[in-house]
Amino acid sequence: MQTVTLNNGVEMPILGFGVYQIPPEQTEQAVTEALAAGYRLLDTAAAYGNEGAVGRAIKNSGIPREELFVTTKLWVQDAPAQDNTKRAFDKSMDKLGLDHLDLYLMHQPYGDVYSQWHAMQDLHREGRIRAIGVANFYPDRLVDLLLNNEVTPAVNQIETHPFFQRTADREVMREHGVQIQSWGGFAEGRNNLFTNPVLSDIGEKHGKSVAQVVLRWLVQRGVVAIPKSVRAERMAENIDIFDFELTDDQMARIATLDTGSSLFFDHRDPAMVSRLGQVRLND
Repeated sequence: MQTVTLNNGVEMPILGFGVYQIPPEQTEQAVTEALAAGYRLLDTAAAYGNEGAVGRAIKNSGIPREELFVTTKLWVQDAPAQDNTKRAFDKSMDKLGLDHLDLYLMHQPYGDVYSQWHAMQDLHREGRIRAIGVANFYPDRLVDLLLNNEVTPAVNQIETHPFFQRTADREVMREHGVQIQSWGGFAEGRNNLFTNPVLSDIGEKHGKSVAQVVLRWLVQRGVVAIPKSVRAERMAENIDIFDFELTDDQMARIATLDTGSSLFFDHRDPAMVSRLGQVRLND
């Protein structure tokens, strides 16, 4: 598996398995099959409600812990946010059944971000987390956070797919040593992604599916991807992307698909800030 090296020297697989929107009762089997297919990066979150199932799959897999790269995410915490962040981390670790975490991400750029980050820095300093990062941070918020804190986020996980390519965001991250990671790499099939003529034509030329073309496009741009599936055959297909390479012309054709806008929602939209910022997890 190809890896990327984070800004603190930690190596992270460039392709992993995500469990967003997989029901808890299906997650253990899905993760078990993903591990069998060769995935070693697993991505979950407290907000997904399936950390426990991920932990059971890890425990039952027999795979040495050092071969796995496990990510989970912190939801918005009430005051005192620093204390509550550490308690939230402990809850996630109990559910996962792990004694350390590879990557802990702040899931949303809301609430007392600084107190949450300070707590994450403490956990990192204590050796309980190998790397810390953020998710859904636009460049202005990301730069503000990294300029005013001790630890620069190792990763920023953001919506990234052929219709919202985040080229400017990626450049800011590159400048500051932050690894870009994609969520929604397939845009959940929106804009008829899986039948898009450009992607389909490129796939035909390589004998690959549209999904494989999209994942190859992401990793070829240095973007960490975490595709989700509950079908073993699709998991195997998604990881089979390292035996071909897109040409410069094909990369340029995919670049023309960029709309410059989210297909889901803008994290800077006041209505969305209000909605997500007020959600609390009932643990």
